[in-house]
Amino acid sequence: MEDDVLSRILKAAGDTTRRQILTLLVQEGPLRVTGLAAHFDMSLNSVSKHIKVLEEAGLVTRRTLGREHFIAAELEPLKHTERWFGQLKSIWELRLAALDQLLASEENDHDRSRKHQ
Repeated sequence: MEDDVLSRILKAAGDTTRRQILTLLVQEGPLRVTGLAAHFDMSLNSVSKHIKVLEEAGLVTRRTLGREHFIAAELEPLKHTERWFGQLKSIWELRLAALDQLLASEENDHDRSRKHQ
């Protein structure tokens, strides 16, 4: 389940237009779909498709008032990516620490062999 959520989030955020939509929503707050579309050189239908992908990833929510649809950023799902990137970072930190230990050990061995010559 976690992998599916993470995949949807990364897919949604992998597109420049969708990242721009999210940025606008975070900066300006909830916007009408038509207001969002005004920021892009594409059809309302194309912007709506991008919004749909963001909705499926849980990165935006839609509120309907009459005929107006307001889109708002939802940043809570980004905790999934933070957790995953955090795990990757931890793995790399462990590997780098092990490499540091190995290099220090090699250096100590080299220093000891030089003293015995």
